[in-house]
Amino acid sequence: GTALVKSGIPRKDIFLTSKVWVEHYGYEECRKSVEASLRKLQTDYLDLMLLHQPFADYYGAWRALEELYEEGKLRAVGISNFYPDRMVDLASFARIRPMVNQVETHPYNQQILAKEYMDQYGVQIEAWAPFGEGRGGLFEDPVLMETGAKYGKTTAQIMLRWNIQRGVVVIPKSVHYERMVENFDVFDFSLSDGDMEKIASLDKKASSFFSHQDPATVEWFVQMVEERKKNQAGAAQKTGNNN
Repeated sequence: GTALVKSGIPRKDIFLTSKVWVEHYGYEECRKSVEASLRKLQTDYLDLMLLHQPFADYYGAWRALEELYEEGKLRAVGISNFYPDRMVDLASFARIRPMVNQVETHPYNQQILAKEYMDQYGVQIEAWAPFGEGRGGLFEDPVLMETGAKYGKTTAQIMLRWNIQRGVVVIPKSVHYERMVENFDVFDFSLSDGDMEKIASLDKKASSFFSHQDPATVEWFVQMVEERKKNQAGAAQKTGNNN
């Protein structure tokens, strides 16, 4: 929030996205979490708020986001890591459909089926980890390297351009200025249909990280949430005793 104020950049020129973590799901907890984010960021509204995971009481949390959207505190509401079945379920029964679904998608995990359903339900697909963190040798993939050489671009730029051309919003992450500049330099060329098809053939149809549909993953999240709540309760009790 302090950085926003000190930047001097008009609020309307900044797009702010935040997420509600699964431990803050449920109607009341979600509202509290969003209000806390607004206070910390020192802003009256957020441009996009996402539910981070498809677990726990995300229906209660979604009702809170719907209300906050109608109140003007959120300009757009969406979800993250929702597989097609849960996305369709929420989109079908919610008053306001999710506007965005942020998922892992890159040449090795193209989310073809998920994107088809998102398009059908009017949900914009957004890519987190559009480079897959380079796992599985993605940056050294021969097809991507050859395509990069053809256009005079890096493999990262080829991946960004490929996603953009198939209608995916990308949010590349970097702490290096030169990489940030490089990531923006993808609007002066277009990949041919043939090159798009070559990259499409790289799909391994599997996550480079973990599957949110794996029961072991769900158990890991449950355990993590329980530990966090326990730690928070302990910290609150300690603060109370000190007072």
